[in-house]
Amino acid sequence: MIRIQAQGIGKRFNREWIFRNLTAEFKTGNIYAITGPNGSGKSTLVQALCGQMPLSQGVLTYYENEVEIPIEQVFEKVSIAAPYLDLIDEFSLHEQVRFHATGKSFSVNLTENDIIEQLYLQENRNKFLMNFSSGMKQRVKLALALFSDSPVIFLDEPGTNLDRKAFTWYLDNLQRIKAHKLIFIASNQPVEYPAEAIPVNLASYKM
Repeated sequence: MIRIQAQGIGKRFNREWIFRNLTAEFKTGNIYAITGPNGSGKSTLVQALCGQMPLSQGVLTYYENEVEIPIEQVFEKVSIAAPYLDLIDEFSLHEQVRFHATGKSFSVNLTENDIIEQLYLQENRNKFLMNFSSGMKQRVKLALALFSDSPVIFLDEPGTNLDRKAFTWYLDNLQRIKAHKLIFIASNQPVEYPAEAIPVNLASYKM
């Protein structure tokens, strides 16, 4: 089980605080909905929680089975899908999936072919990602995060560019994995996270 303890954390750029004084505990088996108006720091909080961005105040501690995880090892525990993270356009689909697996293994018993089948993109396995539609690219990003053998998953605006069928695919897979993962979803769209998601409203942490 993963537990993340945030104690009075905050982030500022120059003199402007994006959020501050956030104290919370996040645990495996829960989905947390990071909400707030545009510019409130949803993506910033995601990047801080997954170790990609240093904090300006407070302490953030990861635990696995109540043993503290060194901050330099946090990246091994997380997967992320976000609009600001790009795929490698020069790769074909199967090359992208294979490359991803060199640094982040997939869930037990899932092979490269399984991932492509789960995406319903078998006929596009040799197609270069630069020729994928924005919706197809978003599905690939989500699959690489959702199907990775990572105990913590961050999804920033996961519904971006998805059509209705792909959005249903996303929700179905989210339900399938949620019991064994710690999941963060940054979004102002309630349809992007289940009703039982625990809200983290950044409007409450501006001052």
